[in-house]
Amino acid sequence: MAGLTLVIGNKNYSSWSMRPWLAMCASNIAFDEVFIPLYTDNIADKARILSFTRSGKVPALVDGDITVWDSLAIIEYLAERFPEARLWPEDRARRAHARSISSEMHSGFLPLRNECGMNLHRPVGAIALSADAKANIARIEEIWLECRERYGKLGPFLFGAFSGADAMFAPVVHRFRTYAIDTAPPAKDYMAAMMALPAFQQWTRDGLAETLVIEKVETV
Repeated sequence: MAGLTLVIGNKNYSSWSMRPWLAMCASNIAFDEVFIPLYTDNIADKARILSFTRSGKVPALVDGDITVWDSLAIIEYLAERFPEARLWPEDRARRAHARSISSEMHSGFLPLRNECGMNLHRPVGAIALSADAKANIARIEEIWLECRERYGKLGPFLFGAFSGADAMFAPVVHRFRTYAIDTAPPAKDYMAAMMALPAFQQWTRDGLAETLVIEKVETV
């Protein structure tokens, strides 16, 4: 079986890269990691990304002669490739729920993304947020609370056991922590479970160890 290669950006900043990386590490799916710095004017870096995927963006998963790009597409591919990892719940109704909230995370919440960029080095502290960003936060908390109410007896994550949905929401956990966003106790418990996950901790350590500063995303 050919090995997998996951191409990612800076762990300090790249929320999109974090999602499939976390899904694979937390599920014990072995892979080689290729790091390419983001937002540089280095022609060689841009050429390296294009050598893996014509999208010109990370993350990208290479599996032999198959290349998959986009975080959610990679998680879906991994779920098919490694069914034993159970990246989606086995129950059809729970699986549909998990995919729905993952897709909502994937396509939405732009105000929150724009106003609370992922930056692990940023000192923890609140900022003034727009009404749209606050609405995003309320909706995310609603998603988390509903999942914990329905499936909390099955385990500490959104659907009990760790799943692709947790990987999709992982960067939000960092954002809520970094920007000191207050949440209800069940949401706090969920965030604590995520931050205690060894793979989450490893990504965080790696991100904090990075020294490359990207000025264009250091505005908040």
